[in-house]
Amino acid sequence: MFTAFASGRLGPLQQMGFGLAVAVFLDATIVRTILVPSTMRLLGDVNWYLPRWLEWLPKLNVEGHVDAEEALAIPEVETVGAREDG
Repeated sequence: MFTAFASGRLGPLQQMGFGLAVAVFLDATIVRTILVPSTMRLLGDVNWYLPRWLEWLPKLNVEGHVDAEEALAIPEVETVGAREDG
């Protein structure tokens, strides 16, 4: 898409196509591979700070980790045939 703009005959569209291509290239290479991970490393736990006014959001467990409170609340399931009668 950017090459269509850059290869056109109108000067402003050529500049826009070239500028967009350079911006996407810099974002994909430098920003996302160097700046974002290094900033996250420097910020540490502050990176995951949730403001108090957003505490109404539901707490989603995406990665499958169980909190200590949730682990205590999970009832044990009895397997079939595990109990001997008599």
